[in-house]
Formats: sequence, C-alpha cells, structure tokens
Amino acid sequence: MIEKTILNHLAATMNMTDVYMEVPENPPATFIVIEKTGGGENNEIGAATFAIQSYGPSLLDAATLNVSVKTAMKSLITHSDVAKCQLDTDYNFTDTSTKRYRYQAVYDITCYE
Repeated sequence: MIEKTILNHLAATMNMTDVYMEVPENPPATFIVIEKTGGGENNEIGAATFAIQSYGPSLLDAATLNVSVKTAMKSLITHSDVAKCQLDTDYNFTDTSTKRYRYQAVYDITCYE
C-alpha cells in the first residue's frame, strides 16, 4: 500500500514521529499530513497523486518543513514498490479556517500494486 510506504518513509527519513494520514485531534505545533488525492491502475502499475501538507507554528516553520519534505521525497524512489516520484508543485496553503500555517507539496507517484 503506497500510503503506508510514504508515511513510513517520511517518518524514518525525517526522523519525525509526527507524520499522519489526517490532522490529529490535538496536533503538535509541527507535523505532516499525507493525503492521496487521486489515482488509478493499469496492468498492476499504479498511479497516485499525493498532497503532503507541512504544518508549523509560523509561516517560516511551515515553509522550512516543506523543504525538508521535498528533500525526503527525493529518496522515495529507493523503495522497491515505487517506480517514479515527481514533484508537481508546492505552495503556501495556510488553512484560514483553523488559522494554521501550512505548505503543500503535490506529488505524482508511479508504483507497483
């Protein structure tokens, strides 16, 4: 399951335990959320789009965490179930409803299902 691969990879590569699939009820000041936003499959080869959100107590903290995420994602390709990991875009994605600073990096990933 590619979600678990990405979750475990970010936690291990970044030496960070605060990597989630959804925003926790009582989140820490700095954390990462991964979200699959789309995907498909053809001949046992999967294609998925992931949004990786970096939260921080300030806009600079969120931006800095986003840079660390992008660095960590470069080595996702070393996993045997990942064929391609490409950054599509990244941008300030501050959540105005919760007033939490965050950045979002969007990746296109090809994987073996």
